[in-house]
Amino acid sequence: MPRSARLIIDNSEHSADLLYATRFRAGDPFVFLEIRGRKHLLVTDLEVDRARTEADVDAVHRLSLLEKQFRGRRPAKRAPAPTLADLVDVFLRAQGVRELIVPGSMGVEHADALRKKGYAVRSQPEPFFPERLVKTPDEIACIERTQRATEESVAAALAVLRQAKVRGGLLVDRQGPITSERLRAFVERELLERGCRVSHTIIAGGRQAADPHCDGSGPLRPHQAIILDVFPRDATTGYWADMTRTVVKGKAPPFLKRMYRAVEDAQTAALAAVRDGVDGRSVHQAVQDVFREAGFPTRRRRGHMEGFFHGTGHGVGLEIHETPRFNARPATIRAGMVMTVEPGLYYPAWGGVRLEDLVVVTRTGHRNLTRFPKQLEL
Repeated sequence: MPRSARLIIDNSEHSADLLYATRFRAGDPFVFLEIRGRKHLLVTDLEVDRARTEADVDAVHRLSLLEKQFRGRRPAKRAPAPTLADLVDVFLRAQGVRELIVPGSMGVEHADALRKKGYAVRSQPEPFFPERLVKTPDEIACIERTQRATEESVAAALAVLRQAKVRGGLLVDRQGPITSERLRAFVERELLERGCRVSHTIIAGGRQAADPHCDGSGPLRPHQAIILDVFPRDATTGYWADMTRTVVKGKAPPFLKRMYRAVEDAQTAALAAVRDGVDGRSVHQAVQDVFREAGFPTRRRRGHMEGFFHGTGHGVGLEIHETPRFNARPATIRAGMVMTVEPGLYYPAWGGVRLEDLVVVTRTGHRNLTRFPKQLEL
């Protein structure tokens, strides 16, 4: 039986599995190997000192030393520079490894090069480290820290909307009309000041709110739904948070109030269904049942979907969208997983309503990590 190793070649800004395995933040690719339970990093001279200080691994090795070993076998002065696969091969041969287990997302170039060198390369479905889906207390604390930053930033944005005046059918302040772009930039500055990285924050008003993934653009108006969906990542720990609130500056029309109450009720039902061992489908079904009984159908009408047509939630951790999910597919939910619960209703004539909380699953239920209140009218 050939000796095997687990291998990741990536950068840890991109690969959540690599960050989980090493706790080393780097924007350039490096090599992670796990051999007989020992973790190794192969890094450039530029990163070696930082890796030895910060990485949670057993050994850090210089790629430059592996290159000397490689060139020792090929002493010609004009020999081509070795590839990363060449240097990995030098290291693996010394360890007696002939079989590699790699993530399904591994680049074809690296996988093919290693196969040509005689290695058996076998991909593993992601997450490469499935244990990272169940969070430790320290990880949950990191997520809560990001969630607090999210809530503080949304609170600041809602203060802007509360203080806004109505002029010419628009929300305005001293700088002029309040647009989705302006309010989004404001929220993202607040998050940056709290040590978070952020992009694609959703501030969508009116009919734009009927598209769940519309970022939002243009002026915001009174008496219409405004969805704020904010999902930053802590720049130090790499852990994400996620929260959505729907508000109206002024008076919400009666139908929009009905939508909001139904979404609140649906979220309450979903939260009541969350516990260790539950099938995620049943949490999703609880939301669908509430909407059906409240008279909010899901259908395609005039070329657009309306009603509730996305999943009820997803895992959150070192990725913003992790498995498992609350949707129509089977998924066993376990204590320690951190999940969003985010039902929504969307009708182009009225806009949309979505409410999203972040919870950690417990043996008997859940603990809500979200402290931010829900209020429709400002």
